[in-house]
Amino acid sequence: MSQSRSPALSPQPSALGGSAAADSALGSTPLRIATRQSALALWQARHVESRLRSAHPGLAIELIPLSTRGDLILDRPLAEIGGKGLFLKELEVAMLEGRADIAVHSLKDVPMELDAEFALGAVLERADAADAFVSNRFGRIDELPRQARVGTSSLRRQAQLRALRPDLIVLDLRGNVGTRLNKLDAGDYDAIILACAGLDRLGEASRIRSRLEPPKWLPAAAQGAIAIEYRSGDERVASLLKPLDDADTTRCVTAERALTRHLQGSCQVPIAAYCIDIESGLHLAGLVGDASSGRLLRAEGSGAADAPDALGREVAELLLAQGAGAMLGVAGSRAEDQGLRTKG
Repeated sequence: MSQSRSPALSPQPSALGGSAAADSALGSTPLRIATRQSALALWQARHVESRLRSAHPGLAIELIPLSTRGDLILDRPLAEIGGKGLFLKELEVAMLEGRADIAVHSLKDVPMELDAEFALGAVLERADAADAFVSNRFGRIDELPRQARVGTSSLRRQAQLRALRPDLIVLDLRGNVGTRLNKLDAGDYDAIILACAGLDRLGEASRIRSRLEPPKWLPAAAQGAIAIEYRSGDERVASLLKPLDDADTTRCVTAERALTRHLQGSCQVPIAAYCIDIESGLHLAGLVGDASSGRLLRAEGSGAADAPDALGREVAELLLAQGAGAMLGVAGSRAEDQGLRTKG
């Protein structure tokens, strides 16, 4: 997998053709795509729509924009209201009620374990997985003055920021990409941390002052990848989605998500993972952090390309051997004390 920034800023048609099974499943019934209403979510849904139309000419498609609880509650940190899984619930309900056939997600927001009624039908080719340092006055983290205010809602980013610069004031930052950029421009923060992929997709790549990338800085598991969720057992939809799946990306994000799953990770615990293809198979780097202290544990390993789950578990075990279990337990206890959900 390449670590360079993806140049694609708008949906591009796929050269993949539909299978005979998919073609026979087209019919006249529209394929309905549930999506959040943010600009980035709509970009991703339209990108999937474009890829589906290219793979299956003549397929009727309808977008179903929905608001989720995660979009509506913006006055509290994400970890305090139930985590990233809140961005999926209303979309899944729409599928269960027959109002939508598929849902498009940023895969990093998808819980490690889906309910039995749902499955992932495709993971698209990954865009830039790196985080972005965004500031109107400073070019890099090391240029920030002492006590500079940095905004991010991610505990993973907070942990790595505090490890690099314990003197910084790290503040929570919620809202969609446009809202976060507006808060920076209004002077609420000296810098903010966002995902490069999201900025690229929204035509805001010029706001990236520097990229925070592996091996020094690790992204969330599956960051930069778009996933398509559907109802388990819906063979018509599964056949339509199959041509969109990118095997290389799927292998890598499977290893990353296996690491997180083995650590029983959630949005209340800073966990990072990044896997790339190498000549001998796959290489996976993992990290567990403490957002309060900036303490980081790191581990990495390599494995066969056809065994990404095993590689994820192996690197997770290396982290546990360093004491990650105690760190995860402390974080979990904090979450339980606040009566929080851990799914996400």
